[in-house]
Amino acid sequence: MITPVRALAYEVIRATFEEGAFAERAFREMAAVRRIDGRERAQAQRLAYGAVQRRGTADVAIERLAERSTSLLDPPVLAALRLGIFEILFADSTPDHAAVDQAVELVKKAGAAHASGLVNAVLRRAARERERLVAELLADDSTPEAASIAHSAPPWLARMWWEELGAEDARALLAACNEPAETAFRVNLERTSREAAIESLSASGVEASVPTAPWPLAAPESLVVAGRTGDEVPARVEAGDLTPQSRGSAAVVEVLDPRPGEHVLDLCAGPGTKTGQIAARMQNRGETISIELDSERAEEVAGQARRLGLRGVTVLETDATEMGMADVFDRVLVDAPCSDLGALASRPDARWRKSPRGMERLAGVQDAILAHASRALRPGGTLVYSTCTISRRENEDRVAALLAAGERGEAAPLRVDDLGALAPELASPHDRRFIQIRPDRDRTTGFFICRLKRDNDRDERGGG
Repeated sequence: MITPVRALAYEVIRATFEEGAFAERAFREMAAVRRIDGRERAQAQRLAYGAVQRRGTADVAIERLAERSTSLLDPPVLAALRLGIFEILFADSTPDHAAVDQAVELVKKAGAAHASGLVNAVLRRAARERERLVAELLADDSTPEAASIAHSAPPWLARMWWEELGAEDARALLAACNEPAETAFRVNLERTSREAAIESLSASGVEASVPTAPWPLAAPESLVVAGRTGDEVPARVEAGDLTPQSRGSAAVVEVLDPRPGEHVLDLCAGPGTKTGQIAARMQNRGETISIELDSERAEEVAGQARRLGLRGVTVLETDATEMGMADVFDRVLVDAPCSDLGALASRPDARWRKSPRGMERLAGVQDAILAHASRALRPGGTLVYSTCTISRRENEDRVAALLAAGERGEAAPLRVDDLGALAPELASPHDRRFIQIRPDRDRTTGFFICRLKRDNDRDERGGG
């Protein structure tokens, strides 16, 4: 019999690679339909997400063991092999015979019984030759090409990080993409303190604590959870006491530093995590305008505000690249659409959806949003540009383009606020005035953060 855990993992893998579904969304929907929860749900998620993440390594192993290209394999067969290879090479708790037998049964049930012999042979060989496979595929990351196999990343990504960050940092980043993402939350300080929340969670059996990273940019609302969250944490999220948010994400609003009574503009606001943090910092005094183009994500922003009991939040469903607003905002946040390369650990299929061409397209979108954002900022106001990626093209280059546009009069004139002086250990290697949080070093989502000020003097002279 096929276990419910493997049946769910297999269907998620197939939906991701055959139908283009988002792995996280597919998993949630399929787990709900199958009514799988608790330990079985956690195990199925580990197998599904792990097999999706490790596709690059698995496909090379499959081609070597099957002695044929993966493009020649029927999709149901390839999905079963990807799951089986992941279990044999990466899931220490799975007996080899179980991984093999279950994969064989999966292809039979999927109507590909003709390939059951191939699946059996490939996976049994993988189990016998595990030591050699590990040495050949996983132990060597000395070049971008080898590292892309060892860490299961697109070759273009390994080459880009090699060129931009150097071999040592590139290897560390690629390895971190396959590590479990942190489980972090933001406490609703309108209802309780962080210390009280940690004490209450701990009393419920949840291992919660204050983040240990000695950041000058650490948000005082953040806490981290080790191990299982059980039923207690989801219940508190639904009640509005906690909000899932990585420490890297929370640092963005820490840099923005919104104050009570101000007018703040949050562009590209969905799903509303930072909007909620901004409005909470303002203590329901002032106004937060949140812009989101996608209707579902715009509703998520409004839903976050309702869940947290926040007032003074207005959600506008419009395009941030085309909007026009008067220069009345004290602070503007541009948490721009990006390639998400700093969040690969928490988004299992993201690495397979990205490309250099897509990043080039995003750069144009980022430029347009930043130009509008600069003009919405009042003289003397603060603009924060952030992305959850690690890519010079989308980060430092976009700030340089914005500053140049200001000089040409195509955007408001801005000057850079030196964040590197506040947190030198987080400074970008390309421009130390900016922050680059990294998942390998900082154990949280990788975020680029830049803070700019609109110059009072230049505006008085008529510039911008």
